[in-house]
Amino acid sequence: MSRKLWSVFSVLIVLALALAACAPSATPTATQPPAQAEQPTPTTKVEPTATEVPAPTPTVDPYDPAAVSGDIYIAGSSTVGPLTEAIIEMFVEDGFTGQIKNDIVGTGAGFERFCKSGETDISNASRKIKDAEVENCGKLNPPRTPIGFLVGLDAIAVVVHPQNDWVDNVTKEQLYQLFTTAEKWSDVDPSWPNEPILRYTPGTDSGTFDFFVEVAIQKTAKIEKFDDAKKQVLDAKNLNTSEDDNVLVQGVEGNKYAIGYFGFAYYKGEGSKLKLLSVDGIKPSLETAENGSYLISRPLFIYSDAGVMKSKPQVAAFIRYYLEHVLDVIEEVGYFPASQETLDNNFKLFEEAIK
Repeated sequence: MSRKLWSVFSVLIVLALALAACAPSATPTATQPPAQAEQPTPTTKVEPTATEVPAPTPTVDPYDPAAVSGDIYIAGSSTVGPLTEAIIEMFVEDGFTGQIKNDIVGTGAGFERFCKSGETDISNASRKIKDAEVENCGKLNPPRTPIGFLVGLDAIAVVVHPQNDWVDNVTKEQLYQLFTTAEKWSDVDPSWPNEPILRYTPGTDSGTFDFFVEVAIQKTAKIEKFDDAKKQVLDAKNLNTSEDDNVLVQGVEGNKYAIGYFGFAYYKGEGSKLKLLSVDGIKPSLETAENGSYLISRPLFIYSDAGVMKSKPQVAAFIRYYLEHVLDVIEEVGYFPASQETLDNNFKLFEEAIK
């Protein structure tokens, strides 16, 4: 090779080496896998649940005997007393745990405790309340407005000893004489025994006494003033009085020449130990008491006051219970049921009172 070609060749080699030295070195790297899309963090699946509804609170009947407590004080008529006592027994059996007092003192005395002293919650009465008694109720603090619930009917039983074989029926005129002016049975009818009449009657605090005097004495003899009729009765010979009808029953049972009167229940309770008289040919019964054909039939009441019932739930519950259950026991006790119209009206009076 010529020196000139060798020189060119040498220059090319040198240039090649120089270029190789200047080229960047390629450092081998590991092959990276392709990036993957970011995956969402898995979450626990929540199943939808029904909205929890609290269990309903059981409704408590405010008139349920078992739902009320406290004391109840009742006083008054010896006639209504046994009926009220029968209701009390049922009320207690159905769950009432409070104390109930039922004093037998007569209608008049009962209204004194209800309207004068205000110590009772309910007044048993065998007659309607008098205007003067209503006035006394209004003077209390707080004042009371008596509400009367007619719970049944009674027919006053006129009774004699079962050995009395001379009389089965009396006229209203004879009834007047037997309890006022006559001293002996023969004074009323000459064919009757010449023996003193022994009289057994309710006391002056009794509604039975007031009713009998008004109907059998005052109206029969057409006496203008009640007090004058009352005086005739109280002036009669051989008179025995008591606010307790059981005492009257025992008096008539104990003497052949006795005569007396009291609520029909007391007669029914004695059966053959007493003899029941008819008056003007009519004997007491549901029919004759309801239609008024029996001379001495009358309504029976319990009285209370709206303020008392509202302030004492136990009293309201007892009265409501009384009105609901009186038909269950009234005939068994010995009285007659009031009409359905009357019973419906009682509930209206009650609802108005507790508003």
